[in-house]
This record gives sequence, C-alpha cells and structure tokens, in this order.
Amino acid sequence: MLTVEQNAKLQSLDLALHAMVQGIDILDSVAPINYQEERARFFAGNATENPNFLYKENQFNVFAKKRELYQLPVETLEDDDLTQLYSEVIESYADKLDQFRSVGSEQFMYDSLRYYGEPSDKDIRNAQFVLHVPDSLSKSSGNLLNADAIVAQMHEFAQTHSYRYELVVDGSMIANALVSGTKVKINAAASLGEKEVAALAHHELGVHLVTTLNAQTQPLKVLSLGSPVNTTSQEGIAILCEFLSGNLTVSRLKILALRVLAVKSMLDERDFKRTYQMLLEQYNATEQLAFTITARVYRGGGFTKDYLYLKGFHQILHAYETRDDFVNLLSGKVSLEQLDVVTSLINKSILKAPSYISPAIEKPQKLGEIERFLSLSIK
Repeated sequence: MLTVEQNAKLQSLDLALHAMVQGIDILDSVAPINYQEERARFFAGNATENPNFLYKENQFNVFAKKRELYQLPVETLEDDDLTQLYSEVIESYADKLDQFRSVGSEQFMYDSLRYYGEPSDKDIRNAQFVLHVPDSLSKSSGNLLNADAIVAQMHEFAQTHSYRYELVVDGSMIANALVSGTKVKINAAASLGEKEVAALAHHELGVHLVTTLNAQTQPLKVLSLGSPVNTTSQEGIAILCEFLSGNLTVSRLKILALRVLAVKSMLDERDFKRTYQMLLEQYNATEQLAFTITARVYRGGGFTKDYLYLKGFHQILHAYETRDDFVNLLSGKVSLEQLDVVTSLINKSILKAPSYISPAIEKPQKLGEIERFLSLSIK
C-alpha cells in the first residue's frame, strides 16, 4: 500500500498526464474529411487516379507538449511498477505526437513505422496461409442488415450487459464501427450479415467499450490512456472475442490477412492504385472491399497499424490459453507487454481488477472446426 504522501504524488502526476494528452487521438486525426467524395471520384475515374485525402488541422505545439510530458516527475513515484508504467506511457505519447504532427505528409509513414512497426516475414506467411483457404469453406453470414438494423442489434447487446454507452450513425467513416470513449459510431453505409454484426458487437462493445468502462472505474486515469502500442493486444482481444463467441468466419480472417498484405504493398509500392489492383487481381477482393482496405492503410500518408490485427490475435490466443491473469488485460487499455506490471499493481491494490468481463471470455461458445483449425494454425 502507498503512504498518503506517495498517493498524493501519484494522483497529482496521473491527473497532470491525463490533462496533457487530451485531444491526441491518432485514429481521429487520420480519418479523411473528404473520404466519401474521394471514393466516388476514384470509381468515377475507373481507378486511374489516386485519392487525395484531406485531414483536420491540429493545433498542437509538439515540441512544447513533449517538454511538458518529459518534465513530469515520474522518478518521485517510489514504486518500480508505477515508474515503469508511467515512463512507458509518456514515451508512447511522445511518439504519438510525432505521428500527430506529420498526418497527411510523407513523414507520417515513417512515424507510423516507428510506432507500429511493419509486417515480418512470418506475418506475411500467416496472411498467405489464411488466403489459400478455399472460399467454399466460408459460411453464409445471413441476411444483410443496414446501419439502422445494426444499431438496433448493438443497443440490445449493450443493454443486455448493462453497459453505459452512446450509439451514433456517422456518414464519414471508413470502418464499419469504432468506439471513442463511450461513444460507439456505426458507419451509415454499413451493410453486414447477421453473423458479422454479432462479431462486431463482441469486438466493439464486448472489448473496446468494456476496456473503456473498466478504465473509467480505476482510481488512476493512466489505464484510460493506453499502454504503448496497446493496439496489438486490444485488437487481438477483440478478434479473440469474435472467435470465442463463435462468430469469427473464414471471410473475416481473410479480410485481416488482406490488411497485412495491403500494408506490405503500401510500404513497397507507395501507390494507392497498385495496392488496390493487387487486392482485386491477386486475391479477388470486391472493388468496395479493396478500396476500403487500401484506404485504411494509406490514410494519413501511410498507416501500418492494420497488420497488427492478425498478429495480435495469435499473441492473445496464446496468452488466453497460458496466462492465469489474462482477464487483467480488460482492466483498461493494457498491452500484453505490460500485463505483469498491471497485475502487480492490482495485487498491491493500486489498480482494480476489471469490473466488466467480455461476454465471450466469460462464456465461450462451441467453435466451428474450420475456424478453430485456421485460428490455431496461425503461428
């Protein structure tokens, strides 16, 4: 247990860090403000001219903000676990600021590479393995649901599990859905099968919203901010919950695999048209899917994050099967690399164990043989 004086220092630093990083949202900053218009122009021109995506301007003085972050007195915390946690989160936000500053420029790709990395040879092999599975093994996802029907399903899921949330329909999104705080955004153009919607609920609400809500119950705000590159772990848990709920399909795994190859193409080709054509001609993606995946990896100037979904799923599936403290990954925006530290802080009663547990983790469903084989074959 911390002394009163130690706790006061911790609370002061925690609040200061939280205040400093407000507004630093990479996903929001790389969302093109003219996405719909550029998609329409791309198809009207028969895919012969690359989109020209535009982005919101940011008002941050990056140098001044970094100086503020590095002046936080982390060394006064007097607990090795806390010192490690806060030091790594501060370093993470310093890297995010570089990305934030370079959105829309060629430099952004290099900042993204430094933060997220790039697909390894193993990642590429895993993606190609998944893509060699015959499409005939993909099961039907059921009747297609529009955005209003998806919202209704999401409402039902959230209310069943007593989540605090706000659902909105957004016409400017690339993704089908995303969670920002407790706000769940649904793409106005989304059209998904019933099984895909169920997977989306377990992914967005059962993980991303759950970890947000758990972070908000913590005595410290640091777990709301996110561990360094927690994307790999958080997206890995989200895919795991699609899997454990029985809603992870071959088609979904193939989309994750295509994202890996699209990131590789983006880094090699640096040409939107070529990546788009590669997905069409080599992997038989539909025009709409090829455009969406390509836009995701070229947004901001070159965003490498999307290869992490398949990699994260493999890492998290292993952790799920081997770690006794696995559920502590749900206590906030925690990365697998920081699980030991977070578990130690929970054991010392400095942090709290998660209040909400993802439904798919709490009550796993019987899994399909094909999906189970594929998932366990990813190395």
